[in-house]
Amino acid sequence: MGFALELEKAGIPTIPVSTHAFARLAKATTKAAGMPTTRNAFVPQPVVGLSPGELRAYIEADDPIAKKPFMQVVLDGLTGPLTDEDYADASFERTTPRFLEPDTEDNIRQLFIEEGWTDFLPIILPTEQRVEAMLKGTSHAADEFVNRMSPTAFREKWDFDVEKVAINAVMAGARPEYLPVILALCSSGFSARSSSTTSWATISCINGPIRNEIGMNYGIGALGPYNQANASIGRAYCLLSMNAQGGSEPGNTYMGSVGSNWNYTACFAENEEASPWEPFHVQKGHKAEESTAAIFFGGWYTQSGFGPRETWKEKFIRCLTATDHFSNPFIVMDPLVAKDFNKMGFTKQGLIEWCAENAKMKAKYYWDDQWTTTLVKPHAEAGIEPAASRLRADPDELISIFSDKDIEILVTGGETQGAFKMISGRLVGQMPRGNERRPSQTAGKLLSIDKWR
Repeated sequence: MGFALELEKAGIPTIPVSTHAFARLAKATTKAAGMPTTRNAFVPQPVVGLSPGELRAYIEADDPIAKKPFMQVVLDGLTGPLTDEDYADASFERTTPRFLEPDTEDNIRQLFIEEGWTDFLPIILPTEQRVEAMLKGTSHAADEFVNRMSPTAFREKWDFDVEKVAINAVMAGARPEYLPVILALCSSGFSARSSSTTSWATISCINGPIRNEIGMNYGIGALGPYNQANASIGRAYCLLSMNAQGGSEPGNTYMGSVGSNWNYTACFAENEEASPWEPFHVQKGHKAEESTAAIFFGGWYTQSGFGPRETWKEKFIRCLTATDHFSNPFIVMDPLVAKDFNKMGFTKQGLIEWCAENAKMKAKYYWDDQWTTTLVKPHAEAGIEPAASRLRADPDELISIFSDKDIEILVTGGETQGAFKMISGRLVGQMPRGNERRPSQTAGKLLSIDKWR
């Protein structure tokens, strides 16, 4: 849309072309941008992986939304005169009442469901008294600005304050002492309900003294629904991400094709006490006595294994090369696994470097992928390294698919089994791979929880 705007400023008429699956999203986006009557043309979904002949057939056929020839829609959009409706000012009322009208509890619960304010699991109704009690968990004022959020690029960003975070924390079943953690996650401004068609989600990891202060679980079942703090913190972040960005409505503000269970709640704490290595936040430059939150954007794939057994190298290589290589992996391992690797002489960084060095695949397989073709290849063609070198490689040449900066290791679990999980997720703030010449925005810096106490 930004490029189209520049062309329009230069006097060159433009019309956006989208796939039909995004018709509602395109309309909502142009409306939020103050251009509700923007002309759009649509072709069928999908467009990735099709031959030139198949794509040409799209433009020679009817626009699936307008129900008339595609090229006619384009020509009409480019040459049709503006109407009075086009020239009318587009304004939007964003204020809403702070309180709902009194009603029965059942009716109010049903209203929350009908308005799309919940994740369709039972909630705690956010009464004034409950929200006031939640706000006692922080020293910050209820009306203090926290950040702004939108489900995807080119959508209007909505501001939210401490009270709005507290409201969603109540709904999620959180306790006041959890609020600083929830505020830290929400302060990222990064939505846990991304609209990506790839059905990505966010997964967060908590480090520092706050883990024990609020009774988080980093032992048996750390990644599961076995602890109020873990479950409600992640859920509160997900609920806020729905309600502070204008909703998460399938086909409108949410386009994840198959969806993700991580969107319910995905928060755990690192088992610093049982790990043989330094805690994740210390690794990233923080003091051990600081409490921090890390957000990983991914959840697209999860692979599991045990070890390190005799064939652990082969197992790790199979997992690494089976990843969606546009989404970095982070490895969550039980302390038993970390301790065994430590006995073998591996530091955490040493194991990360081993993984990066051995994560190789033939170039033809690397480029035979939707994400690398559509998002990484343009950077490669522009000469940006290391993507450019990967593109120059012979089809059967083995190329590295990750660097040591792409992989993270966290330790959690109850030492009942030497298990690990390799999960899709880049640390929020890192640039997508293929654009490595731009520095990470986080560069060893995580979200401060202590700031929100």
